[in-house]
Amino acid sequence: MKWCDNNDSVLEWGSEEIVIPYLSPVDKRIHRYFVDFYVKIRDKNGNTQKYLIEIKPRKFTQPPATPARVTPRYIEEVMTWGVNQSKWKNATEFCDDRGWKFQILTEIELGIDK
Repeated sequence: MKWCDNNDSVLEWGSEEIVIPYLSPVDKRIHRYFVDFYVKIRDKNGNTQKYLIEIKPRKFTQPPATPARVTPRYIEEVMTWGVNQSKWKNATEFCDDRGWKFQILTEIELGIDK
């Protein structure tokens, strides 16, 4: 994360340092979610804000489209979507409890056009 290293507004940052438990809708067991990034930022007014940031391709941030025929690939996409929803719900609650913010960034927010 060169952006974090080179940005004077970033006070702290780390990769996969925060672990959040979540219940998987697939196997009904508790798993550990390692959020991609933790970042503490000072804004232009001198206020600080902590963020947990997940980086995902945009297609994984939306429910899969229902195909004409249910395939193993579609079933896998539905399971992945369910797991991600559980992870993000728990990450949002974790952040809300601490006054932090949870954000999901895709290639669109990162300015990576393919």
